[in-house]
Amino acid sequence: MSKTLVAYFSTTGTTEKTAKEIAQISGADLFEIRPAIPYTKADLDWMDKTSRSTVEMQDYSSRPEIAETVKNIDEYDTIFLGFPIWWYIAPTIVNTFLESCDLTGKNIRPFFTSGGSGAGNTDEKLHVSAPNAIWRPAKRLNPADMVNLKSWVQD
Repeated sequence: MSKTLVAYFSTTGTTEKTAKEIAQISGADLFEIRPAIPYTKADLDWMDKTSRSTVEMQDYSSRPEIAETVKNIDEYDTIFLGFPIWWYIAPTIVNTFLESCDLTGKNIRPFFTSGGSGAGNTDEKLHVSAPNAIWRPAKRLNPADMVNLKSWVQD
């Protein structure tokens, strides 16, 4: 088994595509962070102040339930962690994933996709959910960034 895992959360397929590219380059295993209750299009309407995603992101302590956890997390040394940026941070379901397993001593390499936003407070908000992991700064990886993807993965 690979000692590298690509764990990702994706709602539109953009982050999933990037995660699959990283897995292919690195020879990593893939794990999709799926919500126990899938998001609908209405849930993801950030213009609606009552939509599920908006309500979750307004309450940082929100931890949407995930459908499953990585059973063999102890076998991995490095975890590429992918997600879209929501309200200038990672969706709180990513924190749910991080808190679902012991990541002590694991190398975490976060990457995100975004239509225009930067990382904001992503690193700060994620590190609290796995304080004993070894963190690299979150990296924006959109389709235009794929040219340099191989060098970033192998760095």
